[in-house]
Amino acid sequence: MAKPEELDYGDSFNFPTIDKCASIGREKDTVVADVDGTLLRGRSSFPYFALVAFEVGGVLRLLLLLLLSPLAGFLYYYVSESAGIRVLIFATFAGMKVPSIESVARAVLPKFYSGDLHPETWRVFSSCGRRCVLTANPRIMVEAFLKDFLGADMVIGTEICVYKGRATGFVKSPGVLVGKNKAGALMKMLGDDEEMPDIGLGDRKTDSLFLNLCKESYMVPPNPKVDPVSQDKLPKPIVFHDGRLVQKPTPFMALLTILWIPVGFLLACLRMAAGALLPMPLVYYAFWALGVRVYIKGTPPPPAQKSSGQTGVLFICSHRTLLDPIFLSTALGRPIPAVTYSLSRLSELISPIKTVRLTRDRATDASMIEKLLEKGDLVICPEGTTCREPFLLRFSALFAELTDEVVPVAMSNRMSMFHGTTARGWKGMDPFYFFMNPSPAYEVTFLNKLPYELTCSAGKSSHDVANYIQRLIATSLSYECTSFTRKDKYRALAGNDGTVVEKPAKLAANKIMGC
Repeated sequence: MAKPEELDYGDSFNFPTIDKCASIGREKDTVVADVDGTLLRGRSSFPYFALVAFEVGGVLRLLLLLLLSPLAGFLYYYVSESAGIRVLIFATFAGMKVPSIESVARAVLPKFYSGDLHPETWRVFSSCGRRCVLTANPRIMVEAFLKDFLGADMVIGTEICVYKGRATGFVKSPGVLVGKNKAGALMKMLGDDEEMPDIGLGDRKTDSLFLNLCKESYMVPPNPKVDPVSQDKLPKPIVFHDGRLVQKPTPFMALLTILWIPVGFLLACLRMAAGALLPMPLVYYAFWALGVRVYIKGTPPPPAQKSSGQTGVLFICSHRTLLDPIFLSTALGRPIPAVTYSLSRLSELISPIKTVRLTRDRATDASMIEKLLEKGDLVICPEGTTCREPFLLRFSALFAELTDEVVPVAMSNRMSMFHGTTARGWKGMDPFYFFMNPSPAYEVTFLNKLPYELTCSAGKSSHDVANYIQRLIATSLSYECTSFTRKDKYRALAGNDGTVVEKPAKLAANKIMGC
């Protein structure tokens, strides 16, 4: 086998295109693929660097990356591919804590990477028994996604320099993994005894060097209009993800986000002030006047009649953000107290409705909820935590044991720029980020009251009741039910169970239950 320095770049277009590669009977074959432009449709890695910059370093780090991106582009096209990537790495990583980078790579990037997966490359890559990846991207950024969601057996990428737990912004020898460095890394991986890889997949001229080391080599032609792989074709679905940005931050979107943040923050303060200071019957109209859309479906029940001794209705909501009870109250035109599992002190202070913390002690919480229901209506989100994707987490069954007056409510929302939830960041900013969206929307759907024959008083177990309501709400929203819990989410995204910090633990294999 020739050494990397003896290989010639040749003409990358001499390789056949990826559509010519057969994917049947490849179970024993080894495939080696590039990332940008090959496994992913997009050839630019800027959006993923921008995600790390914003989620770890904030808006100022994102601004620095955006300002240096023209220099990176100039060096990439007119000096060398390696030089341009070095600028992006330095602007993004310099001074960052390595655990913070790893956290974003595990909790934020997979959602965006999976939304850009090339269908033809995935067809070939997924058909092979052994899957290896060679990439110029920092390994720390891509490894979690490639191994956990694409089933890669080995990931070799650019290694960043670290000093006292922080990235320096520089890269380790042999440098950025392009051209001869990429071919050299492949030869080192193969060693002296291993055979050449069966399939090599690349997308640019500099990939020719490592492709020449493979038995079969194919190029992935640029085609940004091709539809990405649908989520249901991934080895496992992405149920949990974190991060504040809704859209992939291309240079234009990054600039738009930076310019909007100061305007959006002032607008969020105005919207929150309207929600907190105005009488609840007027909040609905104030929100619409300020660009917050509230859509109401179904027929809500009337308030409980205290004079007749009637206990309050327990509203059971799907959990999208911590603002669910507030938008439920907005839809009803009256404040409904909410019991919560965890809420920041700031959110409690600015909340327009009464909030009561659960202790996570079953007997204590049951007694508290019963007393609140004696005083009137109450809202609870039995998932215990939010979920952004079209899934419902497992419902806690405690509520079913306490009352038969249950009204399921399907909550859904729409955000165009920022997510109003976080697992890794400060939860006190959640309502601000939601209201910073240009035109956020909530849809509140009141379902029929739970029939008596389906309650615990009629002989049903509390778990049967909880599972039934979970399926009912999921069907209304076209979501899927899961058996995941609050602890599963926080272990996947934050490396703890949501209450006590512990060592990072990987989420067990996703098992989706049919609804």
